[in-house]
Formats: sequence, structure tokens, C-alpha cells
Amino acid sequence: MYSFSPKLKLVSIILLVAGLVLFAAGYFMNHSIDDTRIEHMMEAAKSAVSANPTHSSEIALKNQDHAAHLNHAKHQIHNQPLAAIHFVAVFFFAVSCATMFFYSIQHAAHAGWSIIITRVMEAIGGYIPVGGAILIIIMILNVTHNGHLFHWMDPLLTTQVVDGKPNPDFDPIIFEKRKFLNIPFYAIRTVLYVVIASFFAWKLRSQSRKVDQTKSARDYQMLYRWAVGYIVFFGFASAAWAWDWLMSIDPHWYSTMYIWYSMVSALSSAVAVTILISVYLKKNGFLPQFNDNHLHDLGKFLFATSMLWTYTWFAQFMLYWYANVPEEANYFFGRFQHYRELYLPMLIPNFLIPLLVMVSSSIKRNYKVVTIMAVIVIFGHAWDYFNMVMPGTIGPYWRTPEVLLLTIGAVLFIVGLFMFTVLYTLSKLKLIPEGNPFLHESKTFEYLF
Repeated sequence: MYSFSPKLKLVSIILLVAGLVLFAAGYFMNHSIDDTRIEHMMEAAKSAVSANPTHSSEIALKNQDHAAHLNHAKHQIHNQPLAAIHFVAVFFFAVSCATMFFYSIQHAAHAGWSIIITRVMEAIGGYIPVGGAILIIIMILNVTHNGHLFHWMDPLLTTQVVDGKPNPDFDPIIFEKRKFLNIPFYAIRTVLYVVIASFFAWKLRSQSRKVDQTKSARDYQMLYRWAVGYIVFFGFASAAWAWDWLMSIDPHWYSTMYIWYSMVSALSSAVAVTILISVYLKKNGFLPQFNDNHLHDLGKFLFATSMLWTYTWFAQFMLYWYANVPEEANYFFGRFQHYRELYLPMLIPNFLIPLLVMVSSSIKRNYKVVTIMAVIVIFGHAWDYFNMVMPGTIGPYWRTPEVLLLTIGAVLFIVGLFMFTVLYTLSKLKLIPEGNPFLHESKTFEYLF
């Protein structure tokens, strides 16, 4: 039985409090920005790059006056606090759900090697309702127009006539997408993702405990069936929330690769988080059954998902950039224009370092190296989610002390909350699933190559 140490509990609380303090400081600094500074920021952004629109919200401004451009810049700058918490909240919720997806695959495949770490994955799934609650709060702020992360939520964009005259703000592309991109349906979908994912996480955890108690083949069969059910749910839901929470930030642009790209990013991070917790339990004597062979297989999945992410990133980028269709290349153009320091360099932690380090089979048995790689991968994919969210929400206005404070604060707060929730959940679970019929295979698992 794992005991949540007072030291780790204190660390998680310190992270929470430090995150709140930094976020609050960034929030108040952001809301003290006046129109004069915003105009200076606009001029600096225009002089640095091409004046071509880099986001769908800017297309409607092409023929608008200075006041409209100033109002748009205000929205982008005052989006900074909500955008900072949004990208971190979506990332860690997706990581928790992807962990349960990985967990469910193990049961559906009747895999034996991974049984030792199933309770670790169940504990990570314990964050789903907590992270989901944050996303519901963000959703409420957006649908009540206290946030402006989603351009398509502006009712004027789907209104053709105002006061008997043609509406100059009318957007035919958003108008055609209104059957899916509308506030009531978006709110319902968000609640459904959170509620159903939370239910599955609870059900899988409780069914796993029941198998421990009864050691019944019938109960294990029910665990298998619930795992298959979650795989089906995750397959549809992870695609839909990628559309809702990430891709719809720029509603003029879409990609058929995007759902795989964002999901694999979360899946790679899920494997990395599982490695960190498993190694921590091993090194502190709570999980002595975890050995080099289990670490090796987790390392293989970390390497494989990193390469799969690279494939999806390159396939999406290459096809759109090579075609050079303005509406499609616009997504990347905006990132090259305003986020050049961040966009391509993220390939270093997400692709280049895993490729150079994790190819060797012997390296995958090295606890220190694999742990460091897990940290690098989590950092790299959080960076990836930053690149998904920020260009379409705050535009070019990210090189400010306010964004730095808000981002660090949001990351520390969510990491502290994630750490506290996962380790607290883990302390309520028996680390070894004694009733699982594949436990002996997991204990004696040996990778011979």
C-alpha cells in the first residue's frame, strides 16, 4: 500500500499556491494594460512581420478601420489569462484520458507484462473529474462571453442581416459550420466528455478492485468489457474534443490529421507520466516488482509514440505547406510569422532527442536516462499544446512578462493539482492487483533481447 508522504503533499501544495500567486500577478498585470500600450504592441507586431492575416479572426478585419483593429487586439491581449490556463488544462485532462486508454488497451489485449503498473494508471485516471471540472469552468466563461478564446462564438458572424442591412461581419465559413459550432451543442459536448470519461475512470477502477476481492473470471471478463467500451468512447471523444477545444480556435482551418496529432501528443505524455510514477514507486520501495523489463517496455512505447507524433506532425505540415492553398497554409504561416522561436524548435524535445537517445535497447533499461527522457517528453508536448492554443487566441502578443507569469503560474497550479490528485488516489489503492489472472506473468516477465 502506497502512503502519500507529507513531503510530497507539501511540494504539491507549494506548487498549487505558487502557481496561484504567479497567475494572479500576471492576471492583474494583464488587466492593467491600457490602450496606449496596446497600440504600441500593435505597431511592434505589424513592423516585425507581414501584414497578411494569420488567423481567421483577422480576415474579417482586413478592410476594417483602426478602431476595429484596436478592439480585436484588446480581445487577444485580454485572452492571455484564459488561454494560459486553457492549454494546460486541456493537456493534462487529455494525458489522464490517454493513460486510461493505454490502460484499457492492456486489458483488451490481455497483456501480461503491464499488470504491475495498472494501479499507477488507475491513479492517473483519478485526475479526470478534477481536470474536467476546470474545463467546464473555462467553457462557462467562454459561452457567457467572459472569455474570447473561440472566434466562432461571436453571434454577429452568423447573422446575415442587421437592422435591415447586410452585416459586414458576416462570415460564410462559420455560418456553414454553425450546426456543429454553436454554443449549446459545444457546452453539451464538453459536459458529456467530462462526465463520461469520469464515469469510465471510476468504473474501471472499481471493477479492478472487485476482481481483487472476488478473483472471479466473470468479474475479470466484465473489466475487459468496460475496457473495450472505454476504447470506443476515447476513440470518438478524443477526436471531438480536439475539434472543440483546440482546432475550432481557428474555425476557418481544419485538418483530418489533427485529431491523431493531438491525441498522440497526449498518449506519449501519458506513457511518460506512467514511467515517472512507476520509477518513483520502485526507487522508494513501494513497487519492488517493477523491474528493468517493465521499464524497457514502457521505454519502447515512449519511443514509438514519439516517432508516431513526428509522423503525424510532418504529414499534416508537409501536405498543407506543399499544397500552398492560402486558407490551409495560413495556420502554419501565422506560427512561422509570430512563433518562429517556438514552432519548429519544439521538434527537438519531441522528436530529435527521443530519436537519438531512445533507439538503443540497453538505454531503455537505464532508470536515470528513461526518467529524464520522460520529463523531456512531457515538457515537449506541453510546449506543443502551447503552440496549438496561443497563436489563435492571443496572436502575436506573447512576448510579454504577463504571458510568462500567466503560463508559469498556470503550469505550476495544474501540475500541483495533478500531482496531489494522482498521488492521493494512488494512496487509496492496493498497488498489486492480486486478483488479476495475468499477475504472475507480469511478475516473471522478462524481455530477452
